[in-house]
Amino acid sequence: MLPRLKQRGDFVRLNRRGKRAAAVGLVVQVDPIPAGLDRKGDDSQMRVGFTATKKLGSAVVRNRVKRRLRALADEMLPVLARPGHDFVLIGRHATATRDFAALRRDFIEALKRLKMVRDGADNDLRQWLASDQ
Repeated sequence: MLPRLKQRGDFVRLNRRGKRAAAVGLVVQVDPIPAGLDRKGDDSQMRVGFTATKKLGSAVVRNRVKRRLRALADEMLPVLARPGHDFVLIGRHATATRDFAALRRDFIEALKRLKMVRDGADNDLRQWLASDQ
């Protein structure tokens, strides 16, 4: 499990300074981890946060969206994403009902648009895209 973003200031920083890419199933925001943060000299670290607003529906729906985003991030970010960055995954209406394979493709598409795919992750990308069909 990846370290989580929990403080409001981190979410605000990513919203203001970070780059974002939207897909049908989710929005991804990314920004480098601040230099002042105690990273213990570990450049491979990345943190992730999740957002599901009340626009999505009831608490049941919002929790489902966050569970799906957590599963997606825990499965794919450590393998595909560039280290040393904070990521925020924002749920959309389609996140709750979209097929998980399609959600994976949306996430990969967003990471590619942000140029956040780790060098050498091509084999993993091909594996996921082939298994989703």
